[in-house]
Amino acid sequence: MPRLFVAIDIPDQIKEALTQFTRELPGARWVPANQIHLTLRFIGETGPQALAAIKGALAGIHFPPFQLVLQGAGHFPPGKHPRVLWVGVEANPRLMELYRDLELTLVEVGIPPEERPFSPHLTLARLKTSAPGAVGNFEARHGELTFAPFEVCEIILYSSVLTSEGAIHSREASVGCRGMGNNPNLDTFLTH
Repeated sequence: MPRLFVAIDIPDQIKEALTQFTRELPGARWVPANQIHLTLRFIGETGPQALAAIKGALAGIHFPPFQLVLQGAGHFPPGKHPRVLWVGVEANPRLMELYRDLELTLVEVGIPPEERPFSPHLTLARLKTSAPGAVGNFEARHGELTFAPFEVCEIILYSSVLTSEGAIHSREASVGCRGMGNNPNLDTFLTH
């Protein structure tokens, strides 16, 4: 059964720039460029009825376009044994409002509320054998990393299937920004 999550896609030029770091940290399992995204909400495994309900509920989300800035580098969990290397997101009230609207929408269709606080980031790599000192050096080199702002005008419902080759993500549906004029690609709910 596929696992679902809602995410913001990242411009290709930023994804490509992020892949340049893959030579800098031995032992890291880097996320492929085509899978780099900002997860708004991980939903988990769902059946066909829940998927249909989620798609229908997402169609009711309305948000204006807004700008995001990616900046900084760090790891989860805090402390001596890093497991995930990430790039952060500059604080943004519009992003937090979108997250809250999404969370309320999912709870209304029966998805249990998220227990962890929302910590916007892009996962760059998963760490198993990388020495904590090497991770610290990476973060020191890229702690001031900042990308040019990009516009968020769509959220995407993805399904993910784990295989021996890694996760395969597929677009299930997307919601475009409202109030963008007569562009039907941005003003309507699209299913794929």
